[in-house]
Amino acid sequence: MYMKYTTACMALAVALAACNGETNTDADTTSDSTENAMMEESADAWTDLTQPSAWRNYKADTLSGAWKIGDNMIALEGKGGGDIITKDEYENFELEMEWKISEGGNSGVFFNVVEADSLPTVYYSGPEMQVLDNERHADAKIEKHRAGDNYDLQKSTVETVKPAGEWNQAKLVVNNGHVEHYLNGTKVVEYDLWSPTWEEQVAASKFAEMPMYGKAHSGHIALQDHGDQVWFRNVRIREL
Repeated sequence: MYMKYTTACMALAVALAACNGETNTDADTTSDSTENAMMEESADAWTDLTQPSAWRNYKADTLSGAWKIGDNMIALEGKGGGDIITKDEYENFELEMEWKISEGGNSGVFFNVVEADSLPTVYYSGPEMQVLDNERHADAKIEKHRAGDNYDLQKSTVETVKPAGEWNQAKLVVNNGHVEHYLNGTKVVEYDLWSPTWEEQVAASKFAEMPMYGKAHSGHIALQDHGDQVWFRNVRIREL
């Protein structure tokens, strides 16, 4: 009787193990499917901005020939290209890119840029994440004017920029007025638009006499022509 009981128990254990194995397999399959779906959804959420159709010059319907856009690259290789802006406007977003600057070069990435007759350039309205050759450009001698800085308002907590001619990874996150600058994997600047601290910083900056600076809650992304060669690649954005 004991032998029969033991055999029956063993059979039951095997059956339960098999059931559990089937259940775990189903769970693993469901988990994998969900993860894959999330990854696909995440990939689909990004918009590639390295297309000529995504950009135009500030206050223009066309794009200057000095800007070369295509093959995953945005490059200012000539003179007189002018500032360019995205055709679309954004409010809450994550922007990723790589950039490199020429020796002694200067440029910038702007957001919440608006167009109006009283605003001659993009920096009259849009805050800037600075792009700079920190080793050679004179602006690097000024705190808050270095690569990654919230230009003229807030300096980076640490310098992570690479030398001119080398690619830097940059990320800009804007979400309900909270802004973060990342440079080469490190968060270097963090601030809140329209906060008392922000207003104090603006009042103490070169933008104090620009009434529209940093006021908009949405707008265009802009890349600056500061008269120097600059390159951007892997430029993409997703709305939050």
